[in-house]
Amino acid sequence: MQVIKTVEAIQQILQEYRYASKKIGFVPTMGALHEGHLSLIQKAGTENDIVVASIFVNPTQFNNPEDLDRYPRTPEQDIDRLKESACSIVFLPEVDTIYPADFRAPSVDLGLLDKVMEGKYRPGHFQGVVTVVSRLFEIVQPTNAYFGRKDFQQVAVIKAMTKALSIPVNIIECPTLRDERGLALSSRNLLLTKEDIQTAYHIYETLEYGKKIVALHTPSEVKSLMTNYFMGSKMELEYIEIVDPISLEELTTEWVEGATACIVAHCGNIRLIDNLELTPYG
Repeated sequence: MQVIKTVEAIQQILQEYRYASKKIGFVPTMGALHEGHLSLIQKAGTENDIVVASIFVNPTQFNNPEDLDRYPRTPEQDIDRLKESACSIVFLPEVDTIYPADFRAPSVDLGLLDKVMEGKYRPGHFQGVVTVVSRLFEIVQPTNAYFGRKDFQQVAVIKAMTKALSIPVNIIECPTLRDERGLALSSRNLLLTKEDIQTAYHIYETLEYGKKIVALHTPSEVKSLMTNYFMGSKMELEYIEIVDPISLEELTTEWVEGATACIVAHCGNIRLIDNLELTPYG
């Protein structure tokens, strides 16, 4: 496995694969890798001729400087874990490599996608995601790129971005990996105490509760009941929304296929996100 830090070096290596019509799989990450990331790399390894993973904590998608400073960084451990995976190249750039002096961010109208949920509570976040992912796609030029469903809204934004910018890459959405009690695996979990983790299980319990009552209620009613159910927790609820899986429009009276409940809660001072598809019966 090679660790590459410059655009010129990684493009030179990957150019040979493109000339030979080989498939390039790409897994962009912000490091602090866990089994969820490794599952994306494993899937990429089965579907491509070479797998590239990037590790880059992107400053443009943090609207809170303290959150950026607090984000876990474990590059040495990450590289060790990647050596045992299907990853062939780790792209480990500095900020000025991704954003050189002459860099210009693309302009993409995301419509409703960056105005609801995370877009509402973290203004500018998804423009930062668009900026860094489009730049990474420009550098790596992958055939397929892999993202976890835990970042449900982010995946919708990236799909919209690739379409708007006509980027020739397949976006592969992969299931959320969870621990034995349902907590979604996340780099931010490293910042939780053992007590926090026990508390955080209530997030998934709330989502599962919503799924169980879908058959008897409208989306608005399920949202209200889920909110009441969550209030038995020590955590601070930021929002629960039930949305159309493509447009992200809030559902109120009617269910649609793939309707998804999204939740954000603060466990101590750590912000956790999760989601679950709610499958209506009948």
